[in-house]
Amino acid sequence: MDLHPHCEPLAYLLGTWTGAGVGDYPTIDRFAYTEEVTFGHVGKPFLAYNQRTRHADTGQPLHAEAGYLRALGENQVELVIVQPSGIVELHHGEVRGQTLALELDAVHVTPTAKSVTDVQREFRVASVDDRLVLSYDMSMAAVGQPMTHHLHAELTQQP
Repeated sequence: MDLHPHCEPLAYLLGTWTGAGVGDYPTIDRFAYTEEVTFGHVGKPFLAYNQRTRHADTGQPLHAEAGYLRALGENQVELVIVQPSGIVELHHGEVRGQTLALELDAVHVTPTAKSVTDVQREFRVASVDDRLVLSYDMSMAAVGQPMTHHLHAELTQQP
């Protein structure tokens, strides 16, 4: 199936990416994790996004999220993410080459979810040693803490 024309600036994200990352936040101990991220399409003006992480040492599931990267044309996007922890993020952003910079429009939490008030995400794809690497950084303001870097990962595109 053909990629929707509005999604062409996002084509570099398509596929499954795996690798490792590190998380840190003032309220928790530093941790290492492994991750799998998939971006797919069905010919409509969006990419489907699925993410799963596991503890690097134990293999225990840590986090998951799913959503849609909505292509609006002219390199403009919206990202909708839902997490099983009761958090929903709504972002807007811009595709600049092979970088996707996102700013938060709104975050909604269920009554039992941890308090999150702001989130920033950036995805980058680059060629490193003849392989494509998706790296990202995520910062957040949560549980009474100011905006603080939380996650960094580097993932390799799978064949």
